[in-house]
Amino acid sequence: FQKHEFFVEMTCEGCSNAVTRVLEKLGGVSFDIDLPNKKVCIDSEHSIDTLLETLKKTGKNTSYLGEKSAQ
Repeated sequence: FQKHEFFVEMTCEGCSNAVTRVLEKLGGVSFDIDLPNKKVCIDSEHSIDTLLETLKKTGKNTSYLGEKSAQ
């Protein structure tokens, strides 16, 4: 799987919970939410477009930052 990094305008726990909800609903993803830096790193087979559309369902400002290189 490719790791993708997204920017999501999250300001609180509620925001990150919303992100968790939409991603779990989508399924087939494992992800890390970095609330202080407003980043979501997603490990998935889904296309970037699908992931972006899913994240946008939270109503937050969202953008694709790029592939995260495996550390």
